[in-house]
Amino acid sequence: MTGGMSYFDELGGTPTVKEAVDRFYRLVLDDAELAGYFTGVDMPQLKAHQVKLISHVLGGPNEYGGRQLADAHGHLGVTEAHYEKVGAYLTGVLTEMGARQEIVSSVGDTLAGVAPSIITKPGADGVS
Repeated sequence: MTGGMSYFDELGGTPTVKEAVDRFYRLVLDDAELAGYFTGVDMPQLKAHQVKLISHVLGGPNEYGGRQLADAHGHLGVTEAHYEKVGAYLTGVLTEMGARQEIVSSVGDTLAGVAPSIITKPGADGVS
């Protein structure tokens, strides 16, 4: 962070995070390998949750009231390769939007830290 300003504020706050989330989900939903995870999902609600979650990760307001990550993703059978692809889309969008490498790296570190709560290991719950 620079001069006490949060990454959230440095990037432009909620409007910028909303734009990043919109761009991110356009990429994810256009990816044939990933789109199936979102079949039947209320995308406006998911985007709203994602804006709150990313805002918090960036040092903005902590307004996320959704389920724990493991509860929200455990039934999906998310593979490590798909998780990494999603993370690359998110960090790529942030980079395209002018985020400094320090911010992108911080988001990447957060993604790595929560990966065990989201990725389903082969053989877990019958997923291989």
